[in-house]
Amino acid sequence: MNTKRISKLMSLILRHNPGVINASLDENGWLDVDDLILGIKSKGLEITREILEKVVETNNKKRFSFSLDGTKIRANQGHSIDVDIELKPTSPPEFLYHGTVEKYLDAIKSEGLKKMNRQHVHLSKDIDTAENVGGRRGKPVILTVNTGQMEDAGYTFYLSENKVWLTDHVPLEFINFQ
Repeated sequence: MNTKRISKLMSLILRHNPGVINASLDENGWLDVDDLILGIKSKGLEITREILEKVVETNNKKRFSFSLDGTKIRANQGHSIDVDIELKPTSPPEFLYHGTVEKYLDAIKSEGLKKMNRQHVHLSKDIDTAENVGGRRGKPVILTVNTGQMEDAGYTFYLSENKVWLTDHVPLEFINFQ
């Protein structure tokens, strides 16, 4: 059983392109569990309901959730397709962190943090998590975001089910590059 490969395929399907298995998500990002299992099998991977549950349970980023009745599944955040995952505005801590790499700093210094092809900018509650995120693309650079000041200025924040902080944009004046 290749849970990492299954998890990557699930991310593709549930966050970016359900069409790879000829499926579509509902408006809230949910997909029928049986349809997901059949779709993953169609890509030549061995999967059962038990394997799917293990992938969801052991995913280190807690990317996926089952519906309360267990019949549907969705990604908790990180979508590049238009879905409403029913996030509620939440007051953030005074500071959050963003992990990136050196090659993106010039763009960030001129435009702030932008959501790019995602629905939101992703922020972390601690430096270690931000380092892990930034470290996926090279040597991480950690930016401190003054989210308390942003909230005071009227910006909205959300906390995903897997504890990733989300917002639409982080203007330059709220970012500490040191």
